[in-house]
Amino acid sequence: MNPRYSAKSLTEFAARLLLAAGLDREKAEITADILVEGDLMGHTTHGLHLLAAYLNDAATGKMTKTGEPRTIADFPAALTWDGNRLPGPWLTVKAIERAAERAKTQGAASVAIRRSHHIACLAAYGKLAVDQGMMLVMACSDPGVAAVAPHGGREGAYSPNPIAAAWPTDHGPVILDISQSIVAQGSVRRAHAEKKRLAGKWMLDSAGEPTDDPAVMFDEPPGPMLPTGGVDHGHKGFALALLVEALTGGLAGHGRADPTEGWSATVFVQILNPALFAGRDDFVRQTSWIADKSRRTKPRPGFDAVRLPGERGLRRRDEQLKGGVELYPSIMPSLKPWAEKLGIPAPSAL
Repeated sequence: MNPRYSAKSLTEFAARLLLAAGLDREKAEITADILVEGDLMGHTTHGLHLLAAYLNDAATGKMTKTGEPRTIADFPAALTWDGNRLPGPWLTVKAIERAAERAKTQGAASVAIRRSHHIACLAAYGKLAVDQGMMLVMACSDPGVAAVAPHGGREGAYSPNPIAAAWPTDHGPVILDISQSIVAQGSVRRAHAEKKRLAGKWMLDSAGEPTDDPAVMFDEPPGPMLPTGGVDHGHKGFALALLVEALTGGLAGHGRADPTEGWSATVFVQILNPALFAGRDDFVRQTSWIADKSRRTKPRPGFDAVRLPGERGLRRRDEQLKGGVELYPSIMPSLKPWAEKLGIPAPSAL
């Protein structure tokens, strides 16, 4: 059993590290909240696993530590920012807040962000909208990464390009977070570092043949990840990846057609307010019906029950808030050098 830590102690530890690295207090605290939220929901490659890399980019100037985004366009239901490489979780939370406020009168409001730093786990943002009775739709791409092959291709052309959404039902939210690669890039890197094979042939080698060897990502030329759907149905993941490119780089007006600036994100956030459509009650009546119908469906062999998107993550979140967060074994060792360098004591395990 891996050691467990209280979520509060982890959030305070991460925030103190980011503060010591030079981030403004609000930026440090929001970034820490989002990272720990990822671990609470079980997304161990997109929680505190990212913190050491964030601290390194803050130290080397690749992450902007203070300041505000620059407004490029501002209309009642559409806002575009240049994120100036500010911390991605902070920018994304502020975008959700701004869009939610405007959706109260507009029904829907969107924010496109160019030149953000990395934004961590998209699923971690869902409750920010659902807790206000609203629906969130968001997408993200990294213009500096070309690690996923288009369907039928054998070279990387784009990043995993996740799409996420969250909306309320009578029995809790539905939260989805789906990358357009068959495996997360962080999972490939972790498997390679631990000298493990992947659970399926989710990569292509330099000859274009499917493989479960994560080491091909580090070959020259690098082997790409397959799109969602794999060899047989990868046209679906490829099509969705192009949609993400249009929503992010397209609407923000900056992306792969421009020079790369390192680890970054181009982001699309939209908040929809059901109260200004057919009404919140009817919205929840419809979303609850299909959720309940899906749960009551007889499971096929190998499944105990039908599970809605985000259901396991939310259950794990509740359990870990009560019993402590079980961190992936490599996370605390990766943060120890930063804790020593910045003079921040690590939290004690429960």
